[in-house]
Amino acid sequence: MHPKKLKNILLFCTILACSVCMPMQTMAQTDPLIEKVAQKLAQVNDYVAEGVMKTDVSFIKASLGKVKVYFKKPNLLKVKKEGGISLLPRGGVSLTINTLLNTKQYTTIPAGTQVLNGKNLTVIKLIPTDDNLDWVISTLWIDPVEALVYKTATTTKENGSYEINMQYGEYAKQGLASKIIFSFNTKDYKLPNGITLEFGDEDPAAKQKALKNKKGTIEITYSKYTINKGIPNNIF
Repeated sequence: MHPKKLKNILLFCTILACSVCMPMQTMAQTDPLIEKVAQKLAQVNDYVAEGVMKTDVSFIKASLGKVKVYFKKPNLLKVKKEGGISLLPRGGVSLTINTLLNTKQYTTIPAGTQVLNGKNLTVIKLIPTDDNLDWVISTLWIDPVEALVYKTATTTKENGSYEINMQYGEYAKQGLASKIIFSFNTKDYKLPNGITLEFGDEDPAAKQKALKNKKGTIEITYSKYTINKGIPNNIF
């Protein structure tokens, strides 16, 4: 083989090997609209949100309850329910968009547009670039003018798939929702320890029957945000 041709082949193989070994974070592509959303959220370093949580899960004895949601960059998140247990999923990455986008451990794929509640929204899929993250794919429906995310659909490794719909009000300029509606399939959902069920834990068959193909929703309506006042790490 001609020495020049052999040199070119070796150079190509070297480039290919480097590209395979390169961490995915350096190769990730970010959509400009996602960047626009992220810039809006970047105004918020931390917040404490106060609101009311309503659950609609057939096999869980729960009622309306006051909640506080604590968030701190980049992805610290905690939900406290007054007099009870939070029913939000373990590792619910997109309970707030802040916790998802602040990690920047994803690549984006455009997925067209869709009309949702009368709004023409841009659809963008996020694929994680870190195998240690607990989610597999997340789809965002975004208003391209307001740079607000109105819906997310996320598939996780251990808690199945769930959707979150968002409404906005007084805190829209900071990208913070006034209401979120979290929907999930109970058969894929891992209940937190301590939840009181409407059937006996001693009957696994009854438990499985109750979980099968049931839909659950959790709504949080926020009344107040306290933004960028500082939150100690021990809260989380």
